[in-house]
Amino acid sequence: MTAELVEIPDYVAGTWTIDPLHSGVGFTIRHLMVSRVRGRFGAFEGTVVTGDDPLRSEVTATIDLASIDTGNAQRDEHVRSADFLDVEKYPEMTFRSTGVRAAGDGFLLDGELSLHGVTKPVTLELVVEGFGPDVFRQDDPFKGARAGFTATGEISRLEFGVGDAATVPGGKLGLSDKVEIVLEIEAVLRTE
Repeated sequence: MTAELVEIPDYVAGTWTIDPLHSGVGFTIRHLMVSRVRGRFGAFEGTVVTGDDPLRSEVTATIDLASIDTGNAQRDEHVRSADFLDVEKYPEMTFRSTGVRAAGDGFLLDGELSLHGVTKPVTLELVVEGFGPDVFRQDDPFKGARAGFTATGEISRLEFGVGDAATVPGGKLGLSDKVEIVLEIEAVLRTE
């Protein structure tokens, strides 16, 4: 495909830095197969390079796994432990895109996710939320044009060696294998 086939209103090609103050990295996992627990990571960084052809764009991101927050300090410590994320041994999760494909009204973002010492291919559904001008104060440390993106997907925690397949009475998993991922990203255009 060429850029003429993919039209994005107000599209700007360039290199963008993820603004952590206006972005979120969240997840949802089923607990005891009867409820959902939501969490987020508070420390992350990344770069989005929007190509002249949107389908030639790239993304890299790093998440500090110790920054997990599920709303319960005791649970967070358990998830940080060797029982799950083992943040002492594996402090970061990284993502590197390998391609972008048009899909309906949105896009698919293919990439490699590295977690817990394992790297696997992952595809995220990507929505380009828009591009906007620099409307911030000159003393704003994140001043510059903005771009917004939402990416969602699902991974298997067991494929990455996170946790185990322990079951509860009745044979159901105590914690689901599937983890839903939601990324709400606002990025700032680099001007250098």
